[in-house]
Formats: sequence, C-alpha cells, structure tokens
Amino acid sequence: MKLEDTDETLDRVTAAFDAALARLAQAHQIEPKPSKEEALALAREMIIASGGLGALHARVAAMEAAGVFADSDWDRPAILQPALAVRSLRQGEPDITAIEALSEIRLLAVALGDYFHPGISAEQARNFLTQVMALNLDLLAGPMSEADRERPQALGKIVQALYQYLLAHLGYESILESLVDEIQRLLAQRPIQTDSIKQMISQIAQCLFDPEIDTAGTEGAARLVRALFGPTAGCRDDPGLEVYAQRLAAMDETALIEEASSFAQAMHDTGLVSPYHPLLLRHLRGRRDDLVLVALGLSGTGCDTLLCYQELVHRLIDEALFPETSQAVYGLALLLERGALFSVPIASGLWRQIRLTLSAEASDTLRSVFGEAHPPRVFLLAGVLSLLGQPLGVGQGNNPTCQSVIGLSMWADNDGDYLLQLLAWAARDNEVLSRFEGEPISSKSLEAGLAKAPPLDVDPVSLVLIPHLDRLYMEMGRLCGERDDDLHRWINPEFYGWWVGQGFRVAADIHTGKLDDYDGFIRHFYACYHPFYNGNMPLIHPQPAGIVVTDSAARLVGRHAITLLRVALDASNEMRAYFFNPNNDSGQDWGQGIICAIQGNGERHGEASLPIAEFASRLYVFHYDPLEVGDRQAVPADEVARIIELGKGSWAADG
Repeated sequence: MKLEDTDETLDRVTAAFDAALARLAQAHQIEPKPSKEEALALAREMIIASGGLGALHARVAAMEAAGVFADSDWDRPAILQPALAVRSLRQGEPDITAIEALSEIRLLAVALGDYFHPGISAEQARNFLTQVMALNLDLLAGPMSEADRERPQALGKIVQALYQYLLAHLGYESILESLVDEIQRLLAQRPIQTDSIKQMISQIAQCLFDPEIDTAGTEGAARLVRALFGPTAGCRDDPGLEVYAQRLAAMDETALIEEASSFAQAMHDTGLVSPYHPLLLRHLRGRRDDLVLVALGLSGTGCDTLLCYQELVHRLIDEALFPETSQAVYGLALLLERGALFSVPIASGLWRQIRLTLSAEASDTLRSVFGEAHPPRVFLLAGVLSLLGQPLGVGQGNNPTCQSVIGLSMWADNDGDYLLQLLAWAARDNEVLSRFEGEPISSKSLEAGLAKAPPLDVDPVSLVLIPHLDRLYMEMGRLCGERDDDLHRWINPEFYGWWVGQGFRVAADIHTGKLDDYDGFIRHFYACYHPFYNGNMPLIHPQPAGIVVTDSAARLVGRHAITLLRVALDASNEMRAYFFNPNNDSGQDWGQGIICAIQGNGERHGEASLPIAEFASRLYVFHYDPLEVGDRQAVPADEVARIIELGKGSWAADG
C-alpha cells in the first residue's frame, strides 16, 4: 500500500468507503454479525491518503450508524484502555489496527465537540487520547522503528499518520504539558496499577533528552522522570540495576541515609516507586534494619507496626519486593502506616500467603500476564501488599465487574483477614466458598458472570479473585428469583458483609423504571447520612451504593456500583459526600456543573467527592441502618427541590 497524495485518489477511496458503509448498514439488518473487512480495508487506504483522516473525521456519525464498531469492545468506548489501544495500534492485525484508528478518530470528534456519543464524555475522550499519545511518544521523538516500518499493508505509516493528526488537533506544542497534567491527575488518585503511567513517563523521558524537541518549561515532566528513574544521588544517572547494586555495596552510612530518605520522599510525593528502591530495601534488610524505616518513609504509627512485626515485614521484603514488583514497596509502607498488622488475623493471613502453594490455574493466569521474571506467587504476594496498603487504589480495568471490585476495596479497608481467606481459596483451590440465605455456594461449578472473559488488565489479586466473585454475585442473583424489590437489597448484605445496612431504598419502581416517591428517597438519604439530619452520626463502615452515571451533557450513560465512604464538611464548610469509584479514574464530568473532585476538597488518595446535593442527584440505590434514621422532615424543602430538578434534568428526564 503506497502513501497516496492526490485529490483523485481520495475522491475514489472515499466514494468506495461510503458505498461500503451503506452495504454494511444493510447487512446489519439481515445478519447478526456481518463482515466489516471491506470497510476496514478502505479505511486503511483513506488514512494514508492526503486529507483522508479529515474525511474519516467527517464520517464518524456515518461509521457509527453503519455498525463499524458494533459487536466489539469499541462499541463501548468508556471501557477502552489506553495501554491496550497502543497494542492494537502498534501490534494488531490489519483489521484491528484499522478499527482502533477509527475509534480514536471518533474519540477526537467527541473531544472536539464535533460528535456526541452517549457512552463517553468529551473530557473522558480527551483524557484517553492524551494517554494514548503519551504511550506513542516515540513516534514524536524520532523516525519509525524497524518494527513499525516493516509492518504489512503500511500499518506503521497508518499509525504515524493517525498520531500526527491527533497531535495537530489536540495541540502539538503543549503535548508534554498536557501529558504531565494528565499523569499527575491520575497519580493523585494513587492507583495500584501504574504500568501504563510508567510507560508514559518513559516516553516523556525520551522526549526530554531529544535535542530536536522543545522541552522548555517542563519541570513537571522532569520531576516525574526523576521520581521513576533517578530519585536519589546514587541513581540520578539511571545507571542500571546491576551498577546501582554495586554502588550500594560501597556506600557509607551518610550516603545510605541520604538514599533512604530520598527514595521515601519521591515515593510519597508521587505514589510512584522507582525500580531501584527495592534494591535499597533488600540491601538494608539485615544490614541496617534501622534504615528500613527511613526508606519506607514511616511515621510513628508505621514504625511501631514494623517494630512489632519485624520478622513478618522482613520476610515480606525478602519474598515480594523486587524491581519488577517495585510498586509493592508503596503498598507495604501504607499497610504499615494504617496499622493493619495490629489485627492479628491479618498478620497470620500474610504468613499463610507467603507460604501458599498456588494452583496450576492461578499460576498459569499470573504467569500469562506478569511474565516469568519471578514465580507467580511473588507477583500475587506483591499484589496483596498493594491492595491492603491502598484499598482505594484498585480498579476494574476493562471489565464490567464494579460490584466485585468495590468488595475488594471494602474488605481490604475493613475486613482484611476475610480478603486474605477469599484469596487463599481462589489461588490455592481455584474455588471460593460462600453462602446465600443459609445455602452454601461455590464458585467452582458456576458459569461466568458479567465478565465473560478473564480480566487481564488488572492487579494480581483481582486477576485471581475477581472471576470467582463475579460468578458468586451472579449466582446470588439467580437464587433470589422473582422478588418485590431490587435484588441488590438481598445480595449486598450477604456478599459484602454484616456491616451493609439492612434497610434499602431505590429511586425508581423496579417494574416501570419510573421515579417512585423521589422526594421521600432524597429525604431518607439525608436523614441517614447527612450529619445535620442524622444526629451527627458518622458513617461507621463503607456502604455499597448505586449511582446513575451521566456524561458532560447530563445524558444517561448507565448505572454503576460505588462505595459511600463518608459525609463531612470540607474546608469551605460545604457538606460533601466522599466515595470510591472503581472505574479506574474517579474524576468525571456528569453535566449540569457536577464535576467529581479527586483533590482539593479534603479528599484522601483514591476518593472522589461531590457536594452532597449533587451526589444525591445521581444516587439510585442505597443501604441504611433502619434503627438509625434521623428526621426526614427536617431536610429543607428547597434542598430537596434542587436535587429533584438536577435528577429530572438528567438521568430521570423520563421519570
């Protein structure tokens, strides 16, 4: 396939593409899954034709209408993951590369306001494209690699053309600044999974050292690069792991103290852990145990925990902390800071996890995702440290498993020994046991739940445990049968734990979908959770809840499970609801000026927050303690009216 640059060529290919779209649309009326091969082949020709990308941009609506994205992951753009998109673009088969390219042209149209898609907002589309560009910065930093040049059917040229088109429209001159802002926004949420973020920083590092690229005013970018590749004097020049290990052996006490302090500061400032950091910990352990406290950046609480459980902590360092599992250093530090080991069952559960023999199924799954640099049990143990240290850092990846993921988060935060028991069953026995209304159930013989394929873009604990939890949740729904209320009323207390409120309210009638006593629903929520109307009772345990997600134009996207964590006044004396959203990125624009905050309003890492009225306007179901309900009639009528207006002006417009 040659690079075309004539108007006649573009006109010819465009006409053929339009005809192929028309045939595809007709075929969809006859066949459930017609072939898209003709349309995708012509799209590849258009991309490398002069003006072809613009022509495709103008046909985004036509492509959607014809079903180019139908019956595929690309039909739901909100679940797409930047790291997977890079693989599809750079390594996929011709049709996969083509549909990924078309999807990103579609997202560009959404980001620029040229096209509305009900499944993704303009802000989400822009964030996605920014991350994809970050992961492809090598195309900006120099010519195509040999691997790109040698791809068949000009696929390398297709990707390069697409990338330049995206840069031209989203701002070539400010790409580094935008990428740094996006990375810092993601890091503020302290995710457990940081591989894609580290890949972006690696690409930024290449740009910073490329003399052909203007990188003036990029101190923020340099700070991120230093945190990952050179946070200390001993590794400032990124010497490589072997050389750094040799330097450690020759350092005196002053140098080691400086190394330990610098690593800890960089880690806690950014949430990133350099691959050099575990080497220092392994060097100090047994030689200078006093400096392990410094290298982890522990406060008094963390130091007390470590000193009380020193043998266990040292064993965890030996068994789990390596350059390939470096993020677990942060998890270990936060686990100690939380004082989690003072719960004796958690300490005992970790000893069991260290010695756990994994099933062949669990081992194969972990090996397929995390490779063979270490035995699978190492990656799983590292994942345990991350999850117990960062309960709000877990995400669902590209999987419809929000119900199960909020369970992982709640258990890690509130019932860590139960989480370790579930994981032991799943990893060792390839089975998880549970009960529903007195009836024992096992995950082993159940069919797949909402996630039909194993999750591959998640942390090690999720990778092993989520498929079992997903199946159990679906089985509990099946055992409910037909009931007179939303099935979550019965499933959630059985699935998550005793602390889930026995009371339950849903905003809409389960049969008609229409709002049902919306005024009473709002008043009931306030009387249970708003400190001014519930007797100033704090939220004791995290509570599962269901929200209705809307896009930046306040249009319905879908229902979603979250965890309500607390309701409190912020520094401006505004009452806010703080919650955990498992969708990998909690900063979202839900329209009507409702923008989920992730920092700046008293949020802890991993929390999202909204003024309580705005949160209530998107609330769909909630649990409560029926013995701890405040005064519903004390809730101001104007506050209730405002919430009703926001709800009916968005997701409940037909209610």
